Amino acid sequence: MDLWAYEKELYDKGITYIGGVDEVGRGPLIGNVVAACCVLPKDFKLDGLTDSKKLSEKKRNTFYEYIIENCIAYGIGEVPFDEIDKINIYEASRKAMMIAISKVRNQIPLQHVLTDAMPLPSLDIPHTPVIKGDAKSISIAAASVLAKVTRDREMYELDKKYPMYGFASHKGYPTKKHIEALNKYGLIEGYRTTYGPVRDIILKDFH
Repeated sequence: MDLWAYEKELYDKGITYIGGVDEVGRGPLIGNVVAACCVLPKDFKLDGLTDSKKLSEKKRNTFYEYIIENCIAYGIGEVPFDEIDKINIYEASRKAMMIAISKVRNQIPLQHVLTDAMPLPSLDIPHTPVIKGDAKSISIAAASVLAKVTRDREMYELDKKYPMYGFASHKGYPTKKHIEALNKYGLIEGYRTTYGPVRDIILKDFH
């Protein structure tokens, strides 16, 4: 598959500044949802770049540094746990993307956005939602790496404060060990109270 196919089609129309956008953190029980917008130069090369979930952690970290050093512009957008509870994770993901896009637009005249499946009705420039875009577009793949590494690093910081929860290993996702730790140690700030396993703990404590 040509990861440049979507970008080349836009280049052929005279569009130069194309932002790939992706988010990470919909599934975890704790922490922010994080989105990234990334604009790559036409001559960008990074063998092996694809959906961040398919890369090893070591490779993601290496790619993260390379992308930041070699991209035209990038922006990170985050929406915190308490706002996720208020507006739901889908809308929070969309808002994080819009924040990331606005940060890039403060740097360059962004012309088109490629998103990983997410429509952005309030965006005032053209955009294309691409199903499984992080495996089909080089720009979205780059954004997925930036978002994933950013959020994982936040989980490592949380792990330093609360090592008993195991955030360094499960990154906040509802694994068996995470649920066990949650039942044993209870809730700390940052948990999304509208998520089922967290809500169950609250109800159990309430009763």
